[in-house]
Amino acid sequence: MNRDRVVGTLLFTVSILIILVYAWILFFTQWAMLVIQITLMIAVAGVLGILAWIGYTLATTPPPKPIEEIEKELEQESKQSESKEE
Repeated sequence: MNRDRVVGTLLFTVSILIILVYAWILFFTQWAMLVIQITLMIAVAGVLGILAWIGYTLATTPPPKPIEEIEKELEQESKQSESKEE
């Protein structure tokens, strides 16, 4: 059996097992409200954490050069390379 098949089977089995345990806790124990609260907190914190990371990246990344400036630089470089060839 190759490694990918073993990892895939393990992921499948563990996922199904976690789903069953989660459902059992939600429907058959007194811990249901706590599990729901923890699950929602993780989901909300995950989404807002990603949004915070995107905001931080946007705020700290310098803006790109305008296209006109890049075109001028390319023209200057091409003129310099032409003059060196002559």
